[in-house]
Amino acid sequence: MTTAATPTTTGITTWNVDPAHSLVEFAVKHLMISTVKGRFGDVKGTITHNEAEPAQSKVHIEISTASIDTRAEQRDAHLRSPDFFDVERFPAMKFVSKRVDGDINGEFKLIGDLTIRDQTHEVALAAEFQGRGKDPWGGERMGFEANGKINRKEFGLTWNQALETGGFVVGEDIKLSIQVELVKAA
Repeated sequence: MTTAATPTTTGITTWNVDPAHSLVEFAVKHLMISTVKGRFGDVKGTITHNEAEPAQSKVHIEISTASIDTRAEQRDAHLRSPDFFDVERFPAMKFVSKRVDGDINGEFKLIGDLTIRDQTHEVALAAEFQGRGKDPWGGERMGFEANGKINRKEFGLTWNQALETGGFVVGEDIKLSIQVELVKAA
């Protein structure tokens, strides 16, 4: 998706997530001995960037739960089932920012509400501005990277199985890694 950059008179611009150049990844402990990584391929959203007051910028991201991909078809089917994301009832996860702490032109904290399975909790993501510039098609783009950690049980993702040797099949802590490329809206 490309659009021509348009100047604003208010200093507030809207930027759309470019899904072809954005990625939401996660990592979780498996059998207490290794880490399984996966990603969500369907990411949408907008950022309303306030040039004059960057801390008042707003982020709204929506991720299709059915787009989960861990490179294992059977595991992905289980993750889509009612044991985990229950994609039929809860087709999307959402993140809506509440505030920005720090300079969004460098490193900052992005604090907002994350909703998974109709369970909403505040999360803080360590974010970093990756750059801004013109693309070859006349549009303007910028990029951000963010990282964080959540406890899956807080969001109703409680399925697990005890191991004979002690511990559980799936860890509780989920590490998040997000790379987002944005296109300035016309």
